Amino acid sequence: MMEKPIYILAIESSCDDTSAAVICNDEIRSNCIANQKIHAEYGGVVPELASRAHQQNIVPVVQQAIQKANIDKKDLNAIAFTRGPGLMGSLLVGTSFAKSLALSLNIPLLDINHMQGHVLAHFIKEEGCEKPPFPFLCLTISGGHTQIVKVEDYFKMTVLGETIDDAVGEAFDKSAKILNLPYPGGPLIDKYAKQGNPKAFQFTKPRVGPLDFSFSGLKTAFLYFIQKQEKENPKFIEENLFDICASIQDTIVSILMDKLKNAVKETGIKHVAIAGGVSANSEIRKRLKETENKYNWTTYIPKFEYTTDNAGMIAIAGYYKYLEAQYSHAGVAANPRLKVDEVAG
Repeated sequence: MMEKPIYILAIESSCDDTSAAVICNDEIRSNCIANQKIHAEYGGVVPELASRAHQQNIVPVVQQAIQKANIDKKDLNAIAFTRGPGLMGSLLVGTSFAKSLALSLNIPLLDINHMQGHVLAHFIKEEGCEKPPFPFLCLTISGGHTQIVKVEDYFKMTVLGETIDDAVGEAFDKSAKILNLPYPGGPLIDKYAKQGNPKAFQFTKPRVGPLDFSFSGLKTAFLYFIQKQEKENPKFIEENLFDICASIQDTIVSILMDKLKNAVKETGIKHVAIAGGVSANSEIRKRLKETENKYNWTTYIPKFEYTTDNAGMIAIAGYYKYLEAQYSHAGVAANPRLKVDEVAG
């Protein structure tokens, strides 16, 4: 007997991208994203502009996702949406839309923890991609988060260590800004680093707990280093851009890998995954793959389209919630400070 298809529409609006996806069981049928280009001229996301853009984008993006999936909205079994964490104004747009649509179609509503969505992206059915077995460790790295999570089940996650100040994505972007690179600068540092010498310049790693992260001091030290060098040579950045990018990236990635090694040693868990926007960084992917032979780890790296904020990861989390009948009540509210180990709903 064939398994009855379960269709879930997912909506992701936690920051500046409006995204909608349709999943059929654990396979993505569509994953549409409307980017907001306006923030580049401000050097970062402007919350008020983001929420306004979500209001403009959400209807066409949802329509596109349903059409691309080749279904009718009457075929949907449930609506999943990002409850948090994220920008309050942005979350409100997605939450309100999802609630209204679920009510009009008389189908269940599924509120999803954005951070759990990043982790669960590994369970989207993709050819050639293995799903990590429980328990596994996940290094979740983005513009707003840096944490090592112990994942024991789809919705049982424990934070083992996290940043005590800034996130790693912010460290990349702020370093890029110091180098006068356009926003978002993280991908540009990755690009230029490939042509540079990672040992050209040395930066001190912050001293914090074995599983915790800190990037505030590193950013300040990097700023002072660049200012000092530019005083001596106004063309320092221009003449050394590739080496500077390679050196700061090497320092940041080394910090991440050191903490991961500590987490594996402490827990004994050798199944290790990465998730979040910064997991698209080529050096992190390369270093993680190198650990498989060196430390006998099994590593799990998501496809590029599931690293940044997207509704596909919200859809897969919604699918597993639907199977467990973890439906949301009509009064569920957006929570901009939702933690990865916090039970949503």
